[in-house]
Amino acid sequence: MLRSVAVACLGVLSLLYLLNIGLGIVEFVPDNLPLVGNLDEGTAAAVFLMCLRYFGVDLTRFFSRTPSQPRG
Repeated sequence: MLRSVAVACLGVLSLLYLLNIGLGIVEFVPDNLPLVGNLDEGTAAAVFLMCLRYFGVDLTRFFSRTPSQPRG
């Protein structure tokens, strides 16, 4: 129960970071730094995908090269 709440809170925080609620004021790594400017957004996206996967929503299957098996 506690783990699910912690994962849900982490997912909400990463989603809020990706939605840029802070209007660019709250940034861990400034976007204008070459090569590393988008690492914080990439990390937030990865955390959000892992949180969704924890709750059974696996969006990473859309990025696989193998075709999905038909349900039947």
